[in-house]
Amino acid sequence: MDTIRSYAAWLLWLWLLGHSDGVLRWTTGKDRSEDTDGGTLRRSKRGWMWNQFFLQEEYMGTEKQYIGKLQSDLDKGDGSVQYILSGEGAGSIFTIEESTGNLHAIKRLDREEKGQYMLRVRAQNKITRQPIEPETEFVVKIHDINDNAPTFTKELYTAGVLEMSPVGTSVTQVTAIDADDSTYGTSAKLVYSLLEGQPYFSVDPETGIIRTALPNLDREKLASYKIVIKAKDMAGQIGGLYSSATVSITLQDVNDNPPRFPQSLSEFSALEATEVGYLVGKVNAIDADVGRNAEVTYSIVEGDGLDMFKITTETATQGGVITVKKPLDYEKKKSYTLKVQAENTYPDPRFLWGDSAKDSTTVRITVRDVDEPPIFEQASYIMEVKEDVAVGTAVGSVTASDHDAIRNPVRYSINRHRDLDRLFSVDPVNGSIFTQKPLDREEAVWHNISVIATELSSQRQNSEASVYIRLLDVNDNAPSFPFLYEAHICEGIKGGQVILNVSATDADAPPGGHKFSFTLDSESAVRTNFSVRDNKDNTASILTRHGGFSRLQKRNYQIPVVITDGDYPRQSSTNTLVVHVCPCDRYYNVESCNLEALSQSAGLSTAALVAILLCIVILLTTVVLFTALRRQRKKEPLIFSKDDVRDNIVSYNDEGGGEEDTQAFDIGTLRHPEAVEESKTRRDIVPEALYLPARCAAAAPARDNADVRNFINQRVHDNDSNPTAPPYDSLATYAYEGSGSIADSLSSLGSASTEGDQDYDYLSEWGPRFRKLAEMYGGEDCRRYS
Repeated sequence: MDTIRSYAAWLLWLWLLGHSDGVLRWTTGKDRSEDTDGGTLRRSKRGWMWNQFFLQEEYMGTEKQYIGKLQSDLDKGDGSVQYILSGEGAGSIFTIEESTGNLHAIKRLDREEKGQYMLRVRAQNKITRQPIEPETEFVVKIHDINDNAPTFTKELYTAGVLEMSPVGTSVTQVTAIDADDSTYGTSAKLVYSLLEGQPYFSVDPETGIIRTALPNLDREKLASYKIVIKAKDMAGQIGGLYSSATVSITLQDVNDNPPRFPQSLSEFSALEATEVGYLVGKVNAIDADVGRNAEVTYSIVEGDGLDMFKITTETATQGGVITVKKPLDYEKKKSYTLKVQAENTYPDPRFLWGDSAKDSTTVRITVRDVDEPPIFEQASYIMEVKEDVAVGTAVGSVTASDHDAIRNPVRYSINRHRDLDRLFSVDPVNGSIFTQKPLDREEAVWHNISVIATELSSQRQNSEASVYIRLLDVNDNAPSFPFLYEAHICEGIKGGQVILNVSATDADAPPGGHKFSFTLDSESAVRTNFSVRDNKDNTASILTRHGGFSRLQKRNYQIPVVITDGDYPRQSSTNTLVVHVCPCDRYYNVESCNLEALSQSAGLSTAALVAILLCIVILLTTVVLFTALRRQRKKEPLIFSKDDVRDNIVSYNDEGGGEEDTQAFDIGTLRHPEAVEESKTRRDIVPEALYLPARCAAAAPARDNADVRNFINQRVHDNDSNPTAPPYDSLATYAYEGSGSIADSLSSLGSASTEGDQDYDYLSEWGPRFRKLAEMYGGEDCRRYS
């Protein structure tokens, strides 16, 4: 509704400007009385029809700005009237044309500096200098434009809210101020919104009050949040100016976690000679809360040792200390079983009630005979060591002794169940504890180990002491940006403008707090374009060194910022933030740069992708050519030598490549025919009965070559029946020489085929060898073997 009213007022003002001539005139009034002698009427007064002008601020033109016209109704336009201007800014800001009365502004005005000017005008005779009209006062009002962005009263807000608060709980309120005119238009009408912090928090758009937006915010999962609030003028409309502020919200603890024992059974032992009040052992229930909400009360609720032991809370560690209440007698009872219960000292009934607010564990205490184990001088030890010490550095020492009369020597060892990472070792003789591995405080501040003291003469006589080792911080981490910073600037930005505020984070924890310093990398090429201003509060501002950036020259700048901490030894790192140069409208609002920056950051450019694809194509082409050449060089000859002739069986079942089709068989399989499964049936042909070899003429040699015939027949049958054989013409080579063949090698050509007779003339080069074979088996009839 306010926006509609403002828009209507603006239209009304434009209508007035359009329906007025912008002229300020003196007018003639008439006296109602007449002279007694019937004379003419006399002028009795002059007045203003419109005694104010309007001028828009921040005029950017090169010529002087026309405001309006001052004119007397006595001015006949013959140049006899002269107008004289006086008052605020006359001559320096405003000028008047003496002969015409045209009023001009010669300077750019800022409404935030001065909202209106009081001026006076006098009309006089140009020759006699006598006034023809009395001096009259009028006002020039400066109309506001939206030239000021809202600013927050603080750069960083801090607030706290209880965890588990209901939705809508007020956290804090942020306030922004706009220097523009709040009584006119929407230039100073602010709307608050949330840039970062969803879905955990929300902000009231009118009041700036931040509230919780999710139920059951749990401090134990996330203890603090950083949210960013934006304030935009013009009631949040497009074209409005805005600024942002960071709010650091800390969740305050409530007692919503009961204590929990890490183990269901704890075992301790006590000598029968133990004095009343002596420590038997400790149990520790862990509570995820902090402070008062983590305080625990222990009690023994069940067991056969209710009257023999008691348990109290150790204030420093919030552990349960079990001590002897009455003297123990080994001969009467050798062990006790207790049920120890832990509950919060100050429970919150909103979250904890009944058994859910409690936890219990079983404690088994064994009473040992009079032979007492070694006793440590302290029940527990606290030691400190710097995190950067070398391996083998002494941390401290423990001392235990045997109080028995024999005074057995004691040997020390570490309970590895409490030191699983084996960070420490102990000297078995003097109890000195040493570092065994490098330590890092950023991984763990405290290390809890147990040192076992054992009598040398009896391994059963031992006792344990807890050793709490605290790692002291050493400045071994360099500060860095908490996240990747990006900024967008307009091409027409001025020099010296703050474009971004940055901060730093550091894993170290110096006693006096962090003290960061920010500088620009001395060797960076962007020093001529940007500068870094250290704000001395662990933040820095990035500023432009000049104006007039051009996206045609460069769209993105990478600014290396060197961050140095204040502890010893100093650590520093160079962190880079990205500045995008963007096109903006006349109100310095970024128009489309966000989409361009997103496309650039989302992946490679088109040119880069084309170059990568071209490289891949060239690489694949090179590999293919190399493989083809290598195969051509390494292709096996059909016959290696005279002594290495393989019998070949050629099977034609389709229109294949003929004699030159040498790629249609697997030479590896043919060289190892036993690998072919005989039980399988070939699916691409229907095997026919093989021709049996005909009896040759009596002229054949008398030697028996049945093994050769059997071998050839078997291989032909295997080849025709093989389901893995290729469905095209193939050349099968068999590495069988026979024994004492006078023909050097023996080949048998022939296979069953479903497609009739084939032409075997292409095998004429093998004619001499078959003729030898024919002579061996009795003449030309032996061609049936082919």
